[in-house]
Amino acid sequence: MSDTQQRIDSLVKTHDVVLFMKGTATFPMCGFSGRALQILKACGVESSAVKAVNVLEDPEIRQGIKDYSNWPTIPQLFVCGEFIGGSDIMMEMYESGELQQVLAASSASKA
Repeated sequence: MSDTQQRIDSLVKTHDVVLFMKGTATFPMCGFSGRALQILKACGVESSAVKAVNVLEDPEIRQGIKDYSNWPTIPQLFVCGEFIGGSDIMMEMYESGELQQVLAASSASKA
């Protein structure tokens, strides 16, 4: 496993909720990343409980996360070490109630 893959693996396994995104939680740099944050907020997850990783700051992480998850786009959400998906999948899961259930198992949930 490369150093980049090890860094990503450590982030995903150390934090309950990790969002690899463009920009920061306070200043998203793309609409999809902003949408992902809004979905998490609607699920009752405080932004302080989310480990937001700005892929624009590190080209190795930006490509490495795509390889790690085998998913071509950003943002990418991981909960309790498991890859959930991007903003479209997050929205589908939110609308069905499934995302709330997944997040309830994490320490980020207010429930």
